[in-house]
Amino acid sequence: MQSSTPTLPPLLLDALPAQWDLQGAPAYRQKQICEWLFDKRAASFDEMTNLSSPLRTHLKEHYSLSALEKVRVQGSHDTTQKYLWKLRSGDFIETVSIPASPALYGEKSDRHTLCLSTQVGCAYGCRFCASGLEGWRRNLTPAEIVAQILEVERTSGRKVHNLVFMGMGEPLANYKNLLAALEMIHAPWGLNLGARHITVSTSGLAPVIRKLADQPLNIRLAISLHGATDATRAQIMPVNEKYPIRELMDACAYFVEQKQKMITLEYILIQGVNDMPEEAQILARHARRLHAKVNLIPYNTVEGLDWARPSEKVIDQFQNIVQSLGVTATVRREKGHDIDAACGQLRLKEMRKSAEQVPGSKETI
Repeated sequence: MQSSTPTLPPLLLDALPAQWDLQGAPAYRQKQICEWLFDKRAASFDEMTNLSSPLRTHLKEHYSLSALEKVRVQGSHDTTQKYLWKLRSGDFIETVSIPASPALYGEKSDRHTLCLSTQVGCAYGCRFCASGLEGWRRNLTPAEIVAQILEVERTSGRKVHNLVFMGMGEPLANYKNLLAALEMIHAPWGLNLGARHITVSTSGLAPVIRKLADQPLNIRLAISLHGATDATRAQIMPVNEKYPIRELMDACAYFVEQKQKMITLEYILIQGVNDMPEEAQILARHARRLHAKVNLIPYNTVEGLDWARPSEKVIDQFQNIVQSLGVTATVRREKGHDIDAACGQLRLKEMRKSAEQVPGSKETI
C-alpha cells in the first residue's frame, strides 16, 4: 500500500545548475537563479522578479529552497554562536560560528569561521564525542550542507570568511555530496570562496584521503588524530582498527605530496588518556614527517561521558614538548564551552527533550 503523504519537491541545490529543469528556458536563466541564490540570498522563488512568471511557477511546483529551519541560537553576536537547525526530514543538525582570533586579526575584526555538519549523527563512534551518541541517521544532501552557510549569513547579517567541515558527522563518509557542496561553495557562479579558506577534517578514512588528494580543488586537510600510537588511538577512536596510524600517515603523506600544502593534526587532550609526555614525543615525530602543524584542543566536557580535560599545567607541558621537537603547536583555547559547542551536544539535548514530550515514549532521559 502506498503512502498518502505527498512527496516534497527536491531541494534546488541538490543539483548543479546544469542539471536544473528549467522547462527549456535560455541558459542565462541559470545565471540569474544563481545570482538570486548566492548573491541576493533569495528566500523564495517569488523574489526572483527577473524570471518569467511561468518559470517561477514551475520552480515552485518542482523545487524547494527551504532546507533548514532555525530552532535555536546559543551565544552572543560577538562571540561563538551555535545554531540548531531542523531539517525537512525532522532531523536536527548543528552549525557553529566562530569569531576570528583578536591575536591574528585585531580586536575589531569581523571575520568569522563556520564549522559545518555533513551528516545527521555519526557512525564512527569516537568515544569522546557527542555526535555519535544517538548513532548515524543519514548523510546530508549538498543543499543541506550549503544551506548552513546561506542561513547563517542571512540570519546574522555578516559574511563567513572561512569554512571548516568539522561539525557533526564524518565528511569523507559523505564524499559524493561533500564534493557537490564544495563545487557550489568554490565556483564563481556559487559562493566563490577560495579553496585556501576551506578545510575538511576527517577521523582518518585513509583511502578517501587519497581520493581527495587527486581532486583538483586545493582545499586544506585536518586530521582528527587524538592519539599518537595505535594503542592510545584505538581506545577512543574505533576507526583506528580499520585504518591504523601507519596507513593513515601514508595517506596523509600522499595528500601533502599531491597538494604541496601543509596539513593540520588535530589532537584533543583527554586527561590520563593521551596527555602523557611520550605521546607528545611521538605526535611530534608524525608531524615532522608530514611537515604538519599541531592543533591541541583541551577536551570540551560532554554530558554523559566520563572524560575530563587535563590541567593547564599538563596542557602547557604537552605543548612545550611538541614545540621543543621542532613542530608548530598551538592550543585552541576554548570558544563556546558554555553554549554546548562540542559537536552534537545541542542536538542531543533537543532530541532528548523531544522524546520527553512524546506520550508513551520509552526513551531513557
